[in-house]
Amino acid sequence: MLPFIIRRFFFLIFVLFGVSVLIFGILMTFSPERRAAAYVTTPQQAKDIPKIIKQFGLDDPFYHQYFRWIKEVAKGNLGWSLVAARPVGEAFWRYFPVTLEMNLFAAPIVIFFGIWLGSVSGIHRDTWVDHSTRIFAIIGWSLPTFLFALILLMVFYGYFQAFSPGVLSDELTLFIIDNPDKFTPYTGMYTIDGILNGRLDIALDGLHHLVLPIITYVIVVVALNMRVMRSGIIEELSKDYVLTARAKGADNKTVNFKHARRNALLPVVTVAGQLVALSMEGSVSVEVVYNRHGIGWWLAESATQLDMPVLMCICLFMGVVFVITNLILDIMYAVIDPRIRLN
Repeated sequence: MLPFIIRRFFFLIFVLFGVSVLIFGILMTFSPERRAAAYVTTPQQAKDIPKIIKQFGLDDPFYHQYFRWIKEVAKGNLGWSLVAARPVGEAFWRYFPVTLEMNLFAAPIVIFFGIWLGSVSGIHRDTWVDHSTRIFAIIGWSLPTFLFALILLMVFYGYFQAFSPGVLSDELTLFIIDNPDKFTPYTGMYTIDGILNGRLDIALDGLHHLVLPIITYVIVVVALNMRVMRSGIIEELSKDYVLTARAKGADNKTVNFKHARRNALLPVVTVAGQLVALSMEGSVSVEVVYNRHGIGWWLAESATQLDMPVLMCICLFMGVVFVITNLILDIMYAVIDPRIRLN
C-alpha cells in the first residue's frame, strides 16, 4: 500500500503544478492594471498601480511573472480583497470556517444517506420503495438550490418564525463582540468553539442556524449519490458471482450488503468525493440565501465586483482541494478493491 500511495503522491505534485500554470495563465488574460491588484496589500498601495506594475514587472515575459507570482503566494501574499477590506489570506481564514462548519455536518449525511438510500432502492428494484426514492431523487436533483432554499426560508422563518438566517443569533453575536475575553474563537466554527469555551448555548444556537442550510444542501446533492449507488447495486446483482453465491445458499443480507454493495461502492466513492471537494468552495446559493458569510458568499460578492485576488485565491484553493481529494480517492479505491494496488 505504501509504494502505491507514494506513486500517487508524486504524480499529483505534477498535477498541482499544471493547475497553478493554468490558473496563472487565466490571470495573464487580464490587463497589467487588473493583475496589479493581486499584489496590493493595503488601501494606500491601491492608489499607485503604475508603481506596482513596474515594481513587480507585470510587463515581463510569462515565465518570469509566473515564478514571481509563485514566490509571492509561497510567502502568503495573496493580495488585497476589496470585498473584505483586508488581505486575502486573512479574509480567507475568516470565511472558510463558516463553509467548513456546514460541510462537517452535511458531507457525512450526503455520503451515508445516499449510499443507504441507493442500496435500498436497487435491492427493491421496481417496487414502491424504489419508485418513491426515484421520485425523491428526480425532484431533489431537478430543483434549483436557490429556489428550494427560498421556499424553506419563507416557510420556516417567514411563517413559523423559526430557523432564522445567519450564523448566530444577534444577541449572542453582540456578546462575543463585546466580550472578547470571555469567548475565544479557536476554530471560527461556533458549534465547536461554543463547546470549547463551555458555552453550550452558543454551540446549540450555531447548530440551530445550520438546520435549514444542511437540509437544503443534503436534499439537492444526495440525489446524485443515490442514483449512482442504485445503478451500481442493480448492475452487481445481475452478475454471475451473485447468482453463484445464491446457488450456494448465501442469504440475501450477505449477498446484497457484503458482496454487491461493496463492489458497487467504487463509482459512488468517486461521485461522493468530488461532491465533497466541490462543496469546500461553498454553496453560493445556500450561503447567499441564508446570509452565511462563507467562501461561497465571498466568491459571489467578489465575482460581481471583479475582485481578482479573491477569485485567484479561491481557484488555487480549489485546485489544491481537488488534488488532495483525488489522492484520498485513489487510496480508498485501493482499500475497496485490492487489485487496484497492483496496477
